[in-house]
Amino acid sequence: MNILHIVGARPNFMKAAPVIRALEADRHRQTLVHTGQHYDFDMSDVFFRELGLPPADLNLEVGSGSHARQTAEVMLRMEPVLLERPPDLVMVYGDVNSTLAAALVCSKLGVRVAHVEAGLRSFDRTMPEEINRVLTDQVSDFLFTHSQEAGDNLQREGIAAGKVHLVGNVMIDTLVQLLPKASGCVPSGLPDRYVLVTLHRPGNVDDPIFISQIFSVLNEFSRRIPVIFPMHPRTRQRILREQIPSSLNGSFYLLDPLPYLSFLALQRRAFLVVTDSGGVQEETTFLGIPCLTVRENTERPVTVTLGTNTVVGRNTSRLVAEMEKVLSGQQKQGQTPPLWDGHAAQRIAIVLR
Repeated sequence: MNILHIVGARPNFMKAAPVIRALEADRHRQTLVHTGQHYDFDMSDVFFRELGLPPADLNLEVGSGSHARQTAEVMLRMEPVLLERPPDLVMVYGDVNSTLAAALVCSKLGVRVAHVEAGLRSFDRTMPEEINRVLTDQVSDFLFTHSQEAGDNLQREGIAAGKVHLVGNVMIDTLVQLLPKASGCVPSGLPDRYVLVTLHRPGNVDDPIFISQIFSVLNEFSRRIPVIFPMHPRTRQRILREQIPSSLNGSFYLLDPLPYLSFLALQRRAFLVVTDSGGVQEETTFLGIPCLTVRENTERPVTVTLGTNTVVGRNTSRLVAEMEKVLSGQQKQGQTPPLWDGHAAQRIAIVLR
């Protein structure tokens, strides 16, 4: 079978890598297309190396832009690729603009689509990712889910049961594979006990009042426990504009974006993680690290019902209260969700076989 994989942003690379490896055993012909949605080296190329992904066969180089422009550019540049080398199946990952754009082009051309990480729902249509998820699932032929609740979401939306396959979490496949390598990748000069922070969502970092409040809370806690914050380029631009770095304590560490292995090493050793990232919610649940999610909702509720995640919303008082709980030893005790065992990609290969 001729399979074409579409990746566009860092989370896509981490999900595609184990699937590509699992499909190699069945001798499928595989083509990797990078849309170029993430084009910064620290956010893209270095991840290919660490994940053992082959160089992309094709880079569409769409770059940045509004959601509409970026989606349209991917569609325009994908169509001739599909017409020139028609695949038997196109695999899309996650919920970025590239995911939806590729799925839409395929549906118009009659090319079958497999969506890895289908069925995730935040039920918040103000999130562009939510629109991408819902529409991608509606035009997909194979829907690979990471939890039972994702399958339940698809059933409520009228997706035929025969299209849906519960396989587990491919992100955890990558984590399991790379965890042994991460132990030697801890950035030097950092403390042993710390709070790890990641924030990048526009609703958080583009709000000057809220981002200032968040930094004020974290800065105050850094007097008691060091805070390490590897910053997404978008976040760095916003906090420089607000001149926030000049007011931070010496135990508040602002870092450049980290390669995945280094970030995984920091997660594994963290006392607490504060984030607005979906993938980090999953990884902390698997690692057993307390996680506080600075969002009003999550498309990964299994990390709350079974895992170590607590959604605190955009509420700094709630964030302070939950951080105090963890620091006083009252952290949430979670467990690993079913099928988050490092073999999800192999189950996908079995379905396609």
